[in-house]
Amino acid sequence: MTALSTPKAMAARGFRRHRSAWLVLLVAVVTTLSACSSSDGPELNTDTPLPTQIPSGATLVVADQQNQIQTLLRASGLEKTLPFTVEYANFVGGPAILEAFRAGTADVAPVGDVPPIHAAATGQQVPIVLAREVKPSSMSLATSPGTTIRSLQDLRGKKIAYAEGTAQQVVVLRALQNAGLSTDDVELTRLQLAEFSEALGAGEVDVAPLNEPRLTRYLRDYGRDGASIVDPAVAGKINEGLSYVYARGESLAEPAKAAAVRALTATLVQAFQWTNTHPAEWIKSYYVDDQKVSEADGWKILKSNGTTAIPALDDALIARQQGTIDLLENADALPEPVTSADLFDLRFAPVVDDAVTKYGATRQPEDVTR
Repeated sequence: MTALSTPKAMAARGFRRHRSAWLVLLVAVVTTLSACSSSDGPELNTDTPLPTQIPSGATLVVADQQNQIQTLLRASGLEKTLPFTVEYANFVGGPAILEAFRAGTADVAPVGDVPPIHAAATGQQVPIVLAREVKPSSMSLATSPGTTIRSLQDLRGKKIAYAEGTAQQVVVLRALQNAGLSTDDVELTRLQLAEFSEALGAGEVDVAPLNEPRLTRYLRDYGRDGASIVDPAVAGKINEGLSYVYARGESLAEPAKAAAVRALTATLVQAFQWTNTHPAEWIKSYYVDDQKVSEADGWKILKSNGTTAIPALDDALIARQQGTIDLLENADALPEPVTSADLFDLRFAPVVDDAVTKYGATRQPEDVTR
């Protein structure tokens, strides 16, 4: 077998072909979305009371990620209880969702802790309406076959996958901060989230932050070749475990859609608590049937994540989010200053609190037991 026909070389060529095709498609999509962008809608005023009346025929479009919200609402049976129609469109990463918001083709979305910050820094109004939290161990630094990281100092000079505007961006920055390194000490390789696993497997990058279930699938596919993760004890805290649901500002300015987002927010609290009380059903519906991992791996993922908690939209959460903003600003990763308090629509705080009380949700993630 020649060097050009080794599995690694074949994977690398496949990755480069895939990436080139993806970039062409991305340019076409962004151009189309920009051409039909809808920025002339009603302006949001969060000082007005949150509407409660949902007229007949109301519809919300959820910009989903990895089919999570769609599977969650359907597996729990709660989609049928919503007094409006829900439509789904699947995206990978906050930047792609933000383009959909700009184009007016989506109303609400689940995202990590960084996309709302980048949205605000670019002048987009997409307020957070719900927070959820899992254990920080839900995100790990994965290594390519042949790469060994025994100390964070070993990151020096390594090629690290980097996606601006995503939660993974801050994971990389936190890891470098823990190591006492700067972005100048490593080679940041800018990729889309969907490319991280393939780039690692092909040896195009040495390290990439992966969340579940991407991490489990990556280790399943490349573990036999030597792929691994950086020991969490070595990496230190690189992830807050926070993620959000945020909404397009123009959608919240429409009374019918704002009332629908209010109802959806309360229902999502109930649905996330359903996953905590029905872990086996959630694993079967989502991790096994949708994400195509084994039941055993599903339990492993869930134990790594812990239960899903629902933090209050309060000053403590705002302060935690400001810490992430400060990290990005110190790395010169934001085009404009951002203030954490501006990211939240606090009209949803009592909606969240009432739902937490009603459905028995917790404020902190807990261990998952079978």
